Amino acid sequence: MPIGRSKIDRKKMAITEEGKNAVTHIKVLKRYGKHTLISVKIDTGRTHQIRVHMAEIKHPIIGDEVYSNGKNEFEIKGQMLHSTILEFIHPITNKKMHLEAPLPQYFKQIINILDNNMN
Repeated sequence: MPIGRSKIDRKKMAITEEGKNAVTHIKVLKRYGKHTLISVKIDTGRTHQIRVHMAEIKHPIIGDEVYSNGKNEFEIKGQMLHSTILEFIHPITNKKMHLEAPLPQYFKQIINILDNNMN
């Protein structure tokens, strides 16, 4: 879905016909009733791309006060988004960079709460 500046709120991005191409691949890892743990791969890097696409399909990111109408039932600071793997070509050395980061503790705690609520 193409992403451009919102015509309603100029501080936000939105799906717009005249927006730039934005490709997001979403894989469901686990469903928790009204929540879903997903894996996302983006082919493009538009501003707020994952947040905009997820809100557009009515599955906003937990903690996203901008694109989820302020819903934050877990009262976390920031969005429940985490980049596990990041790869890019270094602009100076031209070498491929591969970075990995484990899930933050608060993220694990919320997944644990969701797992326990399913039992």
